[in-house]
Amino acid sequence: MTEEAKFIVEEIKESMQHALNHLEKEFHKFRTSKASPQMLEGVKVDYYGNPTSIDKIANINTPDARTIVVQPWEKNMLHALAKAITDANLGFNPQNNGEFLRISVPPLTEERRRDLVKKAKAEAEAAKVAIRNMRRTAVEEAKKLEKDGASEDDTKVLEKEIQHITDSYIVHVEKILEHKEKDVMTV
Repeated sequence: MTEEAKFIVEEIKESMQHALNHLEKEFHKFRTSKASPQMLEGVKVDYYGNPTSIDKIANINTPDARTIVVQPWEKNMLHALAKAITDANLGFNPQNNGEFLRISVPPLTEERRRDLVKKAKAEAEAAKVAIRNMRRTAVEEAKKLEKDGASEDDTKVLEKEIQHITDSYIVHVEKILEHKEKDVMTV
């Protein structure tokens, strides 16, 4: 395989790995039966006029499986934190005790679990589409190599390698989705 072909293979692997990492990050935001700090990931707080990620202005802990504790570094931020969590529409009702916020994570209903599985499937499908788009781009680059003088056989080998990589990443997405479905549906 030529250096250009090796570069294309490495580039597509790296891009597809980014798509997998993004999918896993999105799945961490899904609320399952256990409380986790990732449930508040993406919540932005108005911090002196700047929308700031909640983890940048507070400690987030889970003392038990059903509770999240948010302790701001500045006590005057308690009200803004509570408002941001409520406004994020996560289904949480933070309780302010003057020192920190306590969030009780309610158990998921069957309907909510099914809804989360649908969202998980949609995220997985978006990851597969991204991976397929990367494959298409890599195949186009392989065809450009052929136009630039690479042999037809080398191009075919490269295209097969690209397809093999794509198939393996699609299988990986399916495994991640299957694991998340099991996680969400477990009571």
